[in-house]
Amino acid sequence: MNKTVLITGASRGIGRATAILFAQKGYNVVINYLRSVDAAYNLLGQLKDMGGNAALIQADISNRTQVRGMVSQATAQFGGIDVLVNNSGIAQQKLFTDITESDWNTMFDVNVKGAFHCCQYILPGMIRRKSGRIINVSSIWGITGASCEVHYSASKAALIGLTKALAKEVGPSGITVNCVAPGVVDTDMNASLTPQDLDALKEETPLGCLGKPEDIAQSIYFLASEEAGFITGQVLSPNGGFIV
Repeated sequence: MNKTVLITGASRGIGRATAILFAQKGYNVVINYLRSVDAAYNLLGQLKDMGGNAALIQADISNRTQVRGMVSQATAQFGGIDVLVNNSGIAQQKLFTDITESDWNTMFDVNVKGAFHCCQYILPGMIRRKSGRIINVSSIWGITGASCEVHYSASKAALIGLTKALAKEVGPSGITVNCVAPGVVDTDMNASLTPQDLDALKEETPLGCLGKPEDIAQSIYFLASEEAGFITGQVLSPNGGFIV
């Protein structure tokens, strides 16, 4: 029987590339999305054209009731979730003194609480089966911090802390929990940056280029694979040498 992966925020960017890679590897793929309806249905069609087995579930991961429904639907369709990729996230550039309480809460609701909800509802099945993989998508800014992105950096740092602590707790149940902290990647999240900003980031990267969503997808898939069975509680940062 094929394994099943649930990927949050899978309609675009890193999530989309990850969904395609897991489908190519023979996984059943649960595509979570919220607002990008056309992109989500386009991905679903692409996976089915590849011969993959996929399901599309719209859910706001910051809403606990919607996450419970999503996990129930995915479990009913595929019999269980073997891999959870907490990829969904939002970003915002703002001076720290201009960040509102609403900005702060929204950032943590999506980037941290969303992962919390998904882990809590998916883990019981993994614990019963004594196996599972959880991969949280953080950011290099969760490691180093970024000026004018304090709330984003703090939320991504929180995901790293969640990863390390949860790995210790569920390791005895045969479940690994790891984190991927990408560098600067060519996705819609960075579309607001000017060409000059992007060129400057390329110059700061020893490999001289931005990452591609497919680069990050490969790291996520590796951590879900059998080859990574002895790796847990770790942060893998594909960043082109931006930080070392």
